[in-house]
Amino acid sequence: MDLQLLDKLEQSALRGTPASVEDAERLWLSIEPGDDTTALSDAAGRVAAARSGRHINTCSIINARSGRCSEDCKWCSQSHCHHTSCAEYLFCDEAELERLFSSAAARGVERFALVTSGRKVSRNDLVHFGAMYRKMHEKYPEVKLCASMGLLGREEMEMLRDAGVSRYHCNLETAASYFPELCTTHTTQDKLRTIGHALEAGLEVCAGGIIGMGETMRQRLELADEARRAGAVSLPFNLLNPIPGTPLGNQPLLPEDEVIISAALMRLVAPDVCIRFCGGRARLSREATERMLRGGVSGAMVGDMLTTPGNSPAEDMAMFSSIEGAEA
Repeated sequence: MDLQLLDKLEQSALRGTPASVEDAERLWLSIEPGDDTTALSDAAGRVAAARSGRHINTCSIINARSGRCSEDCKWCSQSHCHHTSCAEYLFCDEAELERLFSSAAARGVERFALVTSGRKVSRNDLVHFGAMYRKMHEKYPEVKLCASMGLLGREEMEMLRDAGVSRYHCNLETAASYFPELCTTHTTQDKLRTIGHALEAGLEVCAGGIIGMGETMRQRLELADEARRAGAVSLPFNLLNPIPGTPLGNQPLLPEDEVIISAALMRLVAPDVCIRFCGGRARLSREATERMLRGGVSGAMVGDMLTTPGNSPAEDMAMFSSIEGAEA
């Protein structure tokens, strides 16, 4: 591994200057088989600590609308194009929402999001979800509210803002250069337009994606760069969970070392963004997860994902506390 290049990129990132995609890719290409990449993870960890502190930001979600999605995203079990056993419902059960919200609040989880399937939520249905948000905000004011409800316009973003939502989630999913290989029913530009509407409405933006869908390392770096340039303050970092019945159901899993390296390089490209480890974390060893949380990752999703189980929240929070309390 080119340690001189690593030091140059670390020093720039410590000052808040992102590494270029080209330089980060050059660093990746300099890693030889058998190289010890601890120095890379350590450098990414120092950048994360310097730019955003040692605290691990936490969030949880509920699948607020499931299945019957009109889009053809190859990774997703909720698409109507694929044959999976995904549950289908229009609105989540409000008692289940309150149970999950209460549990998240009791554990000190900082953010909670309602996430819906489909291209976008209608204005009429936003009124229904807005009532849910208002109720939860009144009962648990300490928990910040997030939403992920598709390709909304500015007025719809303002409806969410007025219901107490402070951050909108719209994943880019992968680099613009690779997205057409995975989805044909909407585009990266559609997503960037949605992100723009959220920012215009005064919302923060959470935008990241999934790795392990056949993209190159350069495209992972492009994803981080595109999310940063779009104005994201949070970048969800997901590992593909190959779901039977989807076109990516037989996609090989990425090796743990490559996952760790990907997160570290993305930190150098996006030094001030909260890189948030979300889906796929349950399949990694604890050692790999801890290496990432010390090596550039500064946030995590707690609890279950949309259609797949997550880690134990109690074990997660204990692990986060031990990492935050460790000596730098």
